[in-house]
Amino acid sequence: MTSLSSPEPGQGSGSPTVTISGLVIRMIGLAIIDIGLIWLIANMALDGLWPLTALLVAITVFINVVFLREGMYPLRWMAVGLVLMTLITIYPLLYTIFVAGTNFGDGHLITKQQAIEQIEQQTYLPETGQTYSWTAFRAGEDQFGLWLTDVDGNHFWAVPGEPIQAAEAVAGVEDLGDDGVPARVGEYEAISRVQILTLLDRLAALQFGAADEGVRIKNINEASNLEQRYIYDPETDTLTDQATGQVFRPERGTFTAEDGSTVAPGYWVGVGLDNFTRFFRSPAIGGPLLRVGVWNLLFPLITVVTTFFLGLFTAMLFNDLPGRKIIRSLLIIPYTIPSLVTILVWRGMLNEEIGVFTRMLNDLVGAAPPWFSDPTWAKAGVLLVNLWLGYPYFMLVCSGALQGIPEDIYAAADVDGANAWQKFWRLTMPLLLVAVGPLLVASYVFNFNNFNVIFLYNGGGPPIAGAATTVGHTDILISYVFNLAFRGARGAEYGFASAITIIVFVIVVAITLLQFRYTNMWEEVENG
Repeated sequence: MTSLSSPEPGQGSGSPTVTISGLVIRMIGLAIIDIGLIWLIANMALDGLWPLTALLVAITVFINVVFLREGMYPLRWMAVGLVLMTLITIYPLLYTIFVAGTNFGDGHLITKQQAIEQIEQQTYLPETGQTYSWTAFRAGEDQFGLWLTDVDGNHFWAVPGEPIQAAEAVAGVEDLGDDGVPARVGEYEAISRVQILTLLDRLAALQFGAADEGVRIKNINEASNLEQRYIYDPETDTLTDQATGQVFRPERGTFTAEDGSTVAPGYWVGVGLDNFTRFFRSPAIGGPLLRVGVWNLLFPLITVVTTFFLGLFTAMLFNDLPGRKIIRSLLIIPYTIPSLVTILVWRGMLNEEIGVFTRMLNDLVGAAPPWFSDPTWAKAGVLLVNLWLGYPYFMLVCSGALQGIPEDIYAAADVDGANAWQKFWRLTMPLLLVAVGPLLVASYVFNFNNFNVIFLYNGGGPPIAGAATTVGHTDILISYVFNLAFRGARGAEYGFASAITIIVFVIVVAITLLQFRYTNMWEEVENG
């Protein structure tokens, strides 16, 4: 095979040799990829999706450079992975930061161009307009006509782009019915009511008659002389309502008139740091925020402590017993079942009316705790469920870590007269924490944002009385954010949710760094 290039100076003998067939295949493949990406970029740009447009441009340049330059040959094998990592991981992170600085949410989900296009499609019935009942006719695949009847019983014929004609002037009218509607008009045949339902969207998109007298279908029974209601002027960046004469100007993503009336839909715009300042300054949010924040710090702390010590106790208890492998296999069953299923099972067992535990306690002691209606018992229930889910993990981890502690240090402690309690706290725990410490930090961070157990067990309830926002006694920051962003009176607020997500991320990073700082102390103790 003919070689098109030789290794460049400095390249090793393993450098690729370019062949004609390889180059042709590469160019064809690259051309197909470029055509697809350019098509996507053009559509994204037309819709005003500039962040995604910029990313696709960067990806296109990257792919072309990698596949056209022989010196970047090694990157070709990683190109697909790098592109997917950028689209699936890096872009969502950067886009979250971008969205946090916008008003993106219900009523503001599209770009300005898209909003203007939708607004300009709105119509109204002018004072001189008329309303008709209608019957649709069809000739061929794409030709439609309407037989119109006004309130006085007069009949008219209308097709797109031609003046509306009185029924008497229309040629080819056949089989006129008692209601004055024919079965056929020239080459057009009447469409049955059943067929109308499948064609209604296509018919509604057409204007029948000339431009100055056009009739549009209003609903399945009526057609009217509808006109475009809003006209956008790009020079003044305003909308004019042709029905009332009002002028609407853009204000924070919504076209607004001087009297405060607005036109829907709105569009997303940048709002700077407003979402962040709203989180800290809003009285409705700040009221329960302290209670949620304190519980959010205690919830993962109690969870980590209880799951760790229960797992450690279980690991030590069955460390030397006969049949310990079978017992451990049974004890890790809660860890093997999907947590979503386990949480829902516990929710059913603790149900205050028909739960298994509730009925059992009622039979044994005459009363069962109000697991869902009392704040204290609700928190206890959440911790109980999390304890059940988490202890098998630490049992496994501690079982392995205990095997790494040398037995001779315990023999030396026995010589020094140490009791079991002293050996546990002075020897076992410090050495165990060296191995398990980072996992404790990871478990704390995980439970700090453990949305699943809060949302699935009791939805963050019971509600905090008098709170201005949707918040419960067992809500943590992430579930509180979910309620604020998606269950509030203002509807879904993705920009606000993104801002709070960044705040929670900063808090988690700070806690993680602080905890790792103190876990390093255990290593210093061992090394010292």
